[in-house]
Formats: sequence, C-alpha cells, structure tokens
Amino acid sequence: MSAKVICVTNQKGGVGKTTTAVNLAYYLNKDRYKVLLVDFDPQGNATSGLGIDKNDIKTLGVTMNEVILGTAEMSQSARPTKYKGFDLAPATPELANAEVEIANQPRRFTRLRDAINSVRQNYDYVIIDLPPSLSLLTVNGMIASDYLLLPVQTEFYALEGVTQLLESMKLVMKQANPNLKLLGVVATMYDKRTTLSPQVFTEIKKYFKKLAFRTTIPRNVRLAEAPSHGVPVGDYDKFSRGAKAYKDFTKEVEERTK
Repeated sequence: MSAKVICVTNQKGGVGKTTTAVNLAYYLNKDRYKVLLVDFDPQGNATSGLGIDKNDIKTLGVTMNEVILGTAEMSQSARPTKYKGFDLAPATPELANAEVEIANQPRRFTRLRDAINSVRQNYDYVIIDLPPSLSLLTVNGMIASDYLLLPVQTEFYALEGVTQLLESMKLVMKQANPNLKLLGVVATMYDKRTTLSPQVFTEIKKYFKKLAFRTTIPRNVRLAEAPSHGVPVGDYDKFSRGAKAYKDFTKEVEERTK
C-alpha cells in the first residue's frame, strides 16, 4: 500500500478549500480507506474543523510546524481522529513562522514530500490542505503530491488567479515533480437559483473540459455550520444537500485516482 497524495489548493481564499479537504478525507474514510489529512495552512481551519483547538498547545502535541522544521517526524504529528482509520496532522498559526525559518535552508522545497514519504505506506490517501497563496508551503504541497485538486467558487472573478496557479503547477512539474497531475476542478458554493452560478459552471466546463467534476458543491447552511461543531458535514447532518454532494464528489475522486 502506498498512498495517493492529493493537495487541495486555490490562491483565492474563501472558495471552500478546507471544507473540500475535510469532507473528501471523511468520505474516503467512510468508504473504508485509511486517510491522513495534513493541515498545511497556518490558519489551521482543517484542525479546528475536526474539533481540535489549534490554540491549545498542550493538547495539540506535535504539529506540522515541528515536522517542517525537522524537529519531529510526521508519524509523531499524525494522530487519530474519532473516525477509525482517519488521522490528522494538525497546524497552528506558528506554521507561518516556520515557513520564514526554512526559506533559506537546504531542502526547503521538499520537506513536506520527505515527511509524507515516511508514512506513505500507512495510508491509502493523504489529503493536504494548502494555504490560499502561492507560497513556499504551497510549492512544498505541489512537490509532495500526485494530484492537485482545485476548488473554484461559482461566482464572479472565479477563474481569476487560476491561470497563475496552473502556471506555478507547470513550473513545479518541469523542475521538481513531473508526475503531478491536475485531478480536476470542483465547482463550489453553487446556487442554482441564480443565473450566475450555472453560467460560471458552464465556463469552468468549457475551460477545463473533462477535468471539471460533474458534481457541484452547493451553498448549504449545514456545510457552513459543521466546522463550528468540529465535525465534517456527513457527521453533522448526513442527509443535507452538502453531505450528499461531497459523498458523490468523493466517488468521482475515487474513480479518477484508481
């Protein structure tokens, strides 16, 4: 067993990136896969979205901050969640300082890859939640991954910045990770009652063709509420539209990564 590694990224914030990372990891786990979710965003939203207080240093133990600085192993950071076979490597705002610290150090671009490779045999999937920026952390994530997953909000300016991200991806493929593939683009915050959402989704399909996922993630109250309860939407309200969408989306991801 060697895990398939997927990084979830968009340089634009507020597009449902962390929600996608957390719920994809949850539904992969529901489908009996062993999953590690790596919170690699200094905001630590994936950590708090799974009910862990990112400010409670005592309880947190080893975080991605120590892993990336090389003072701890990935196996020390990956801890069980309440879902069997679903582990989390948490992050705190300290990760932003770690990024500055490693900026001039050797192997600064491959630290996450090395860390993940050390535990890769233990999982079927590793999902990395990356920061909403084209930073050193983001480049580390792309170099560590087999696939890049791009959530795009179905709103005005949705595709702005995407071109730049794809250029960075091409650069990473050329110089450091020739095996990186674009897994696909998932339309988030979709509201079929508006004319804009379907229009933007049509644009996404036109631009990305087969790489656009069929499933759209709706604007959904339950999806917005779940993180404040520290659980994925499927645990919070499995009958909600948001839960159904992520369940269907996960099936598509499984198909594409076979």
